[in-house]
Amino acid sequence: MTILKAGARQISLSAPVCMAIINVTPDSFSDGAQFSADSTSSNFKPDMSKILRAIERMVEEGATFIDVGGESTRPGAAAVSETEELGRVIPVVEAVRANLDVCISVDTSSPAVIRAAVSAGAEMINDVRALARPGALEAAAETEAAVCVMHMQGQPVSMQDAVSYYDVVDEVTQFLKLRLQACSDAGIDHERLLADPGFGFGKKVEHNFSLLKNLSKLTVLQVPLLVGVSRKSMLGAVTNRSVDQRLAASVAAVMPALAGGAKIIRAHDVAATMDAIRVHCAYQNSP
Repeated sequence: MTILKAGARQISLSAPVCMAIINVTPDSFSDGAQFSADSTSSNFKPDMSKILRAIERMVEEGATFIDVGGESTRPGAAAVSETEELGRVIPVVEAVRANLDVCISVDTSSPAVIRAAVSAGAEMINDVRALARPGALEAAAETEAAVCVMHMQGQPVSMQDAVSYYDVVDEVTQFLKLRLQACSDAGIDHERLLADPGFGFGKKVEHNFSLLKNLSKLTVLQVPLLVGVSRKSMLGAVTNRSVDQRLAASVAAVMPALAGGAKIIRAHDVAATMDAIRVHCAYQNSP
């Protein structure tokens, strides 16, 4: 049985689970500004009642984790100050911890946000920069939170500008091996670690689908795999559908991810994703 240690929790990943996405940003690619109290302002002002209602629904639909992000990492996204990110994320973590029993993940690369979020009740750090920012690795190691390291070629502002791989599957695997080893060397227990191949982060459409097709090769990392393909441009490229019309494609992409060994599916649409997980499990467990 695969067990993930996340703070005081021990979460079974013997069957795949869903991580719900909560972006408290004005400019995320799919759901930017939907939780703002002021739609006319460029400054994000969290509407906590709206956020809590959305998270309650996601938990009811079957989410095991919620992933709170205060910095957009879509292609071309501008950097967010640490102060602004703290102001977006920490009130949400505090409100969720006070009202709901769900594992809170924070999507951040900032050492200050890592420390503050865990102090406020977060139990997982989900970092698109794989704890590479100065001080991030040490900040995560000070906590008991689970840690997910992700592969990204370049940085969000320019990651799609000059994408190049000789062998995307091997290069992603080797990068994640090095970052997981860095985590272990910093004192982060193996049972707290996860890896994410980073679909859409510094990758062309063909790279994304090659990773999806060969996802099982990443199980050599010997940590649970987290996969996020929900509504992404790789799906729009092959379906010619806009972000708000990619539910069917998102669910379709979840199935090969599950077959390839994904243990956590990060998604906007929890109910549909949970249906896909249940169908996969029934298929796997049938005689």
